[in-house]
Amino acid sequence: MFNRQIRVFDPRFAIVTGSDSGIGRETAVALAEAGMDVGITWHSDEEGAEQTARLVRGEGRRAVVTQLDTSNLEACGDEIDNLAKDLGGLDVFVNNAGLGQHTPFLELGLDDWREIIATDLDGAFVCMQRAARIMVEAAAGGRIIAVTSVHEHQPRVGSSAYDAAKHGLGGLVKSLALELGQFGITANSVAPGEISTPMNNAEAEDAAKTHRPGIPIGRPGHPREIADVIAFLASPKASYVTGASFVADGGMLQMGPQGGSHLTTDDWREG
Repeated sequence: MFNRQIRVFDPRFAIVTGSDSGIGRETAVALAEAGMDVGITWHSDEEGAEQTARLVRGEGRRAVVTQLDTSNLEACGDEIDNLAKDLGGLDVFVNNAGLGQHTPFLELGLDDWREIIATDLDGAFVCMQRAARIMVEAAAGGRIIAVTSVHEHQPRVGSSAYDAAKHGLGGLVKSLALELGQFGITANSVAPGEISTPMNNAEAEDAAKTHRPGIPIGRPGHPREIADVIAFLASPKASYVTGASFVADGGMLQMGPQGGSHLTTDDWREG
């Protein structure tokens, strides 16, 4: 089954989950600029998804919009199948949908734990598996990209469920890279740091207005800066990149040792 021939990858159809705002919206637009029709999903902001669709159509590409709840494990895979069918195929799948969490470990309830794990990890497994099956059947290669977080690599106080889900998602992507390479499908993660998005109670324009002394670049990221990394991984130019996690955090993770030696209070324990 394994074929060492270099495949010509010509992506025309993409799905970006959680693309009603933030990183997902910018990614949908970036992929449309690259010539792809885009499947757009939303959980609770239908108008946001329609706005993304208008931006995609403004690039001369088709947009298909549907609601997707990745915590509904019985249904979310079918939605991926339906979106791919409506688009006419699937070459690029970007797993961006997810929830954040800011509850101390000792106070975290089991129901809240399960909701985060189901949404950020279990649902990602179901959706990426469906996407991979579509790509394998089409036999034209593909790209699977998961938006994780810097917390795929380093934990954050008060985010135990989120950290666990993102660590797990990063590991899952590496497994996909091992198993799907024979089909010409690459699998990679993009691990953003602090990005100015609604999930972080900010808007994209806040990236240039906000000072962050603890980030070497000195500010949060703009969601387009993450979308551009994703667009590269989705492109033919990334044909030999798989099993990687691209950290895009303005240097945040590099501050670990410096932060450890310069902190003078226990305020960081409050998250």
